[in-house]
Amino acid sequence: MPVLDVERLRAYKVPEAHDLFDPRDAILYALGTGAGLSADVDELDFVFERNLKPLPTMAFVMGTAGFWLMDPAVGLDWPRVLHGEQSLVLHRPLEAQEELVGSTRIGEIADKGPGKPAMFRAYRTLRELGGAIVAEMSELWILREAGGFGGDRNLPGSDRMVMPDGPPAFSLDLPTSRQQALVYRLSGDRNPLHVSPETARLGGFDQPILHGLSTLGLVARALIHLHCKGDPQRLSAIAARFTAPVFPGETVRTQSWREGDRIVFRAIALERDTIVIDGGTASIDRFADQQTGEIA
Repeated sequence: MPVLDVERLRAYKVPEAHDLFDPRDAILYALGTGAGLSADVDELDFVFERNLKPLPTMAFVMGTAGFWLMDPAVGLDWPRVLHGEQSLVLHRPLEAQEELVGSTRIGEIADKGPGKPAMFRAYRTLRELGGAIVAEMSELWILREAGGFGGDRNLPGSDRMVMPDGPPAFSLDLPTSRQQALVYRLSGDRNPLHVSPETARLGGFDQPILHGLSTLGLVARALIHLHCKGDPQRLSAIAARFTAPVFPGETVRTQSWREGDRIVFRAIALERDTIVIDGGTASIDRFADQQTGEIA
């Protein structure tokens, strides 16, 4: 990847997105995270309109301009871009039918040096048409071999979560399907890295990989079963670091520790014994106050 053109990136305006979502969208999203594949957990309420409860991580595909890093105006070698971290804070549970507006801004940028990565954060806010905040998200993007432009070496607030000592108190294995990335992309992320073998090879992978946000959606489902008695409306925040890809068809084990309404978690691709999500945190029943943005 060529050295990052910082001014070009800063000047880019991510298109605002105005979306109307209905139960069909909520069901399609849930299927794209693997809902309904396990014979050991009841997920009918995630995929059946009769008592439908949208997954909280559906916010990741709401009010978004899609994989906007592919836009030539951004100036990135997008097949070599990696999704490093993701966070979500909800101000209220999502509804099965929502009309929302999403706005995204490019935030801090870091330079690890010549021949090393550049990194930047993007922030997205989901609002109701009347302006009330529904969700706030941040994402970290890693631009491989794009460093050397002379910026700060570290992003603010990038300290890694230290995982607890000792074995996890909770664990749940959930399968992925070989076609899961093909389904997830229908919710808006059309990055060819997840469907095209040729693009995957350009990105340095032997085969298409599962979207990181599909994996995080799967992990959120596991946390909902482990800590929320299967009720997705109780999961109010989640954040994690992506450490390795998941290949469609693998089984993902979510391991977690809990202290009150705070959860720490990681996820492992069992077939390769590889940690794919690490340093994860989540909150239960603690929705952000709409006036202050703080956790209530």
